Amino acid sequence: MNIKKTSLYATASAAALALTLTACSGSGSGGSASGGSWDKNATVNIGSLYEPQNLDNTAGGGQGVTEALNGNVYEGLFKLTDDGKVDKLLATDHKVSADGLTYTFTLRDGVKFHSGKQLTSDDVKYSLEKVIADDSQSARKSNLEVIKDIATPDAHTVKVTLSQRSISFVYNLSYVWIINSQAQNLKTTEDGTGPYRLDKWTRGSALSLNRFAGYWGDAARNQKAVFHYYKDATALNNALLTNAVDVVTSEQSPDSLDQFKNNQNYKVNDGNSTTKLLLAFNDKAKPFTDVRVRQAVSAAIDDKKLLESVWGGYGKLIGSMVPPTDPWYEDLTEVNAHDPARAKKLLAEAGYAKGFDFTLDTPNYDPHPTAATFIKSELAKVGITVTINTITPDEWYTKVYKNHDFTATLQEHVNDRDLVWYGNPDFYWGYDNKQVTQWVRQAEEAGSAAEQTELLKKVNRKTAEDAASDWLYLYPQIVVADSKLSGYPLNGLNSQFYAYDIKKKG
Repeated sequence: MNIKKTSLYATASAAALALTLTACSGSGSGGSASGGSWDKNATVNIGSLYEPQNLDNTAGGGQGVTEALNGNVYEGLFKLTDDGKVDKLLATDHKVSADGLTYTFTLRDGVKFHSGKQLTSDDVKYSLEKVIADDSQSARKSNLEVIKDIATPDAHTVKVTLSQRSISFVYNLSYVWIINSQAQNLKTTEDGTGPYRLDKWTRGSALSLNRFAGYWGDAARNQKAVFHYYKDATALNNALLTNAVDVVTSEQSPDSLDQFKNNQNYKVNDGNSTTKLLLAFNDKAKPFTDVRVRQAVSAAIDDKKLLESVWGGYGKLIGSMVPPTDPWYEDLTEVNAHDPARAKKLLAEAGYAKGFDFTLDTPNYDPHPTAATFIKSELAKVGITVTINTITPDEWYTKVYKNHDFTATLQEHVNDRDLVWYGNPDFYWGYDNKQVTQWVRQAEEAGSAAEQTELLKKVNRKTAEDAASDWLYLYPQIVVADSKLSGYPLNGLNSQFYAYDIKKKG
């Protein structure tokens, strides 16, 4: 899974979960650059708030490593496109046995790693085993633990046997980077098959990628892509205004958009996001063991007012973990709608008529501090006292995600189709409903997409009714770019940002 700015698959380390997706050309459709020809030797400067923690997405690299390296440096057997479809990439074909337990993949010919080594089935086997290893922090580790055996009958064939049916198996493989099985020191170096190779990573500043001359597919449309990292949205916007960067991957300061909207030198794009801002309760820690307390807190917070205060006219209320782009989406905003009187009634029923105190562990980057202050004010109106404990992404990952040492926290979850984590009682928020766990398992073993969708709609509604978390809002995905640019991704799908199709007018 990605925990944003963590990316927990989303950044910062939290996104390490980042709690964390790739054909030879992307589906980006950013504003076209009119007039003039595009420069094949251009350097595209990309502004971001999400620097990687390291360069290994199985070792807590976070949202930043997904954004910079996924699809650009590393590729999978399959690719998740900007519009959410799964396409073949390093796999040219796959067959599934009648019982749904054996998948046979045929690998693309002529693929080389950046080191020069030819791609073989051994590299695929190694990459899959790396994801499901005991020490893996991969976003898809739990989803891929259905892998029972991996065979390599020849250099271009991989045969994977599952312990049970998994309707999402191919989708989940789009998250798995295929890595040279002989590579070393992947936290600071790389050896992928993508259209770029790593040039240089200057921690705290920038990460640069150069076009890979030996790439098997269509060459990147630019010679170099450089991700520049900034500490806050103001600095990022200033970089765009002063031409230090050409495009901002995800605008985090909507109050600043007018300076770009009213300037013909820039284009403001409003795409689709899968990033949810959560007030995540530790459902195994009192008082949040009581569903009435979780419902009360959810009802006490005016999500619409919070969204308006942070994003103005952008973003969306969803009332659950499921964004509109997921097949099992339903609008559940009325399930625990803002109702302070109901919140007080529920608290009294739960034995907290005079309220209670709790600590809210809050990541130190925007918009978490703002949201935490707002939540504190809202809950005070129903007698709940909140102490805000501000922590770094690394502290969040260790304290909250890994050790479950918290009562409540704020976090962004980036991935699509991540509702299924509520079926895992060992996940950091500790939600444990046997019926939900069963529905999630049945959905994954479903024989059809329709059956899967029906079951996950039940999960969606039940988790909303239980207030398993409080889903505050769905982020907008605002990409701001220089008008000389085209071909950049518009949607914030799982934090990926394919740079290879970006063209820059000369």
